[in-house]
Amino acid sequence: MSTQRGNACRTRSQKHKNRTVFKNDLHDKTPLQKRLNSLHVSEVCQHCKDVIEWKIKYKKYKALSQPKMCTKCQQRNVRKAYHVLCKDCALQARVCAKCLKSAEDVEIELPVPSPQEQVKLKAEMEKLIKSFPEPPTYLQIALAVNSKNIFEISGNLH
Repeated sequence: MSTQRGNACRTRSQKHKNRTVFKNDLHDKTPLQKRLNSLHVSEVCQHCKDVIEWKIKYKKYKALSQPKMCTKCQQRNVRKAYHVLCKDCALQARVCAKCLKSAEDVEIELPVPSPQEQVKLKAEMEKLIKSFPEPPTYLQIALAVNSKNIFEISGNLH
C-alpha cells in the first residue's frame, strides 16, 4: 500500500497504538540483560551513543562473543559491540570509536573509571592531599577531584 503510486500521504491516523512502553526486561530477567541495562556507553559521540542505547532499550543490541579486531592497531582489543576502534586507540586519536568522527567535530563521551581505577585514583588523591604543607582549601580539593590527571595540577595548588 505505501509504495503504491499517488499514495504518498495517509488520511487516517494509526490503527494500532501501543498503550504501554516496551520493557526489555519484562520476560527476561537473566544476568546478561541486567548487565546490558546497566551498561555505560563511552568512547563514542552523542549520535552513536543514542544509537547504541536505542539498541539496548529495544533488545536489538547483540554483544560480542569474542573481541573484535581494531582497525587502527590491528589487535583483537575491541571488546564492545558496534565499535571499530579499541579504547586505547580511540582515546589516543581523540575520535569516536564507532563512526571515527574527530573530537573537534563532535563531543565524545569519556569512559567512567572501573572500580579498581577508582580505588587507585582515590589513594593517589589522599597521598596528594597529605603532601600539602597546610590543610588544602575547598577550592584546591575541588580542582583535584575534577581534574583528569592529579599529577598535572599538583604543582598548581601550592
